[in-house]
Amino acid sequence: MAVKIRLMRIGAKKRPFYRVVAVDEREKRNGKYLELLGTYNPLTEPKEIILKKDRIDFWIKQGAMLSDGYLRITKQAPQKPPRKPKKEPKTPEEK
Repeated sequence: MAVKIRLMRIGAKKRPFYRVVAVDEREKRNGKYLELLGTYNPLTEPKEIILKKDRIDFWIKQGAMLSDGYLRITKQAPQKPPRKPKKEPKTPEEK
């Protein structure tokens, strides 16, 4: 069984709230999970992140993989390279 630590979206339409869960990676996004590891509320300022660090460390030692969403909210995600600048449209004089 492959375990992942990922975000599970709950909350109403346009009012996101997430649970950080340890889940079998074959389960649905909002399906059954093994353990609740924390919560994430992106609507508050500053964003509210509550995590159970000891349980997350336990699951990582057991071989759990971290999802991109989890890495993004904990600021551990690799940085994307900067985008190329857009080309300027040609003016009528350059044609």
